[in-house]
Amino acid sequence: MDRAQPMRRRLGDFSRNVFSDLNPEDHAAIVGHGKEVTSSLPLQMSLYFNMWFFPLWWISEVVMLQLKYPALPYYYRFILVTVVIFMTLIEVIRLYLGYAGNLQEKVPELAGFWLLSILLQLPLILFQLFNEAILIQPLERGVHIVLALFLLTQAISGFVALREMVRRSENQFHLRQFN
Repeated sequence: MDRAQPMRRRLGDFSRNVFSDLNPEDHAAIVGHGKEVTSSLPLQMSLYFNMWFFPLWWISEVVMLQLKYPALPYYYRFILVTVVIFMTLIEVIRLYLGYAGNLQEKVPELAGFWLLSILLQLPLILFQLFNEAILIQPLERGVHIVLALFLLTQAISGFVALREMVRRSENQFHLRQFN
């Protein structure tokens, strides 16, 4: 075990020198010496693009709702206005929790992000995508498909990232107990 540590340190230094532009002191200051990063790049990329897409989705949803509002039955008017308000609030909270949970490697925030994605946003977007009684317009269908794809990729990559963060936290807990 003693001989493995210097070898591991040399391999880590070698990989940082070959694959990184930072010198070892800067890298240790940014990442923390010996700390493994478990943030998910695919999840972060999806969150970033979703953050820029969401205002476009919101504007198109409000415009389409305004255009088809007179043709809708009263109960669908209430339902759609409520869905848009809830989705807007949930999306803002969801994106914040996703960023905080992934970048800061916080398990509770990432779990909240994942639960909001699966339990609230995905059913609401699927309702808007597949319920023909709400007079779905082509622009709406397009932006709903894109948002649904974002949600699906974030649900999958968020689950993988959450699983890795929990495993790492569990391993650190066990190591602290034995040391």
